[in-house]
Amino acid sequence: MPDPAQPTANQAAFDFLLTRHSNPAKLYKGPVPTRDALLAILTAATRVPDHGKLEPWRLVVIEKPAMTRLADLAEARARELGGDAEKIAKGRGQYDLGQLAVAVIASPKASDKIPASEQMLSAGALCFAIVLSASAAGWSANWLSGWPSQDADFAARAFGCTGNETVAGIIHIGTLGTAPLPDRPRPDLARLITWAPA
Repeated sequence: MPDPAQPTANQAAFDFLLTRHSNPAKLYKGPVPTRDALLAILTAATRVPDHGKLEPWRLVVIEKPAMTRLADLAEARARELGGDAEKIAKGRGQYDLGQLAVAVIASPKASDKIPASEQMLSAGALCFAIVLSASAAGWSANWLSGWPSQDADFAARAFGCTGNETVAGIIHIGTLGTAPLPDRPRPDLARLITWAPA
């Protein structure tokens, strides 16, 4: 008989979390989620801490036709900055190869109660929630950034970022075009955890 003092585990969900890992977005191919399927993923993902309904973020869906524009924009920005061929290639890379992505724009709101740092954490939580939701729905998903997303001029031209808005992450979603890669070594918790004394 179950112990009423213990919670009932959702073992399937827990096993999913224990075995989840990301594969490189450059390996993604079609198909990608339909708009309806993506909306379902985003509906699940936006159940993150939004800090008193502030919703300190917004989303920009990047479909394949927009990837070409963003790749060209990244190259143009690299040239404006005097970047070399490597900088140009890195700037174009994820957009040239991208199939579908969601840019999470951190958009902190003025608040006397919720510090901007916590609002940024909410945007980061949303990035990972999209990865988890897409993976749970059967897709491959990977959270990337890249130098263009950290460039204010690119972010403004690419995603309409204004004021104190920044790109928290770009979540690529698609179908893995090859066998899954082996998982990477995971953190040694014995080295990273301390237990606070009483």
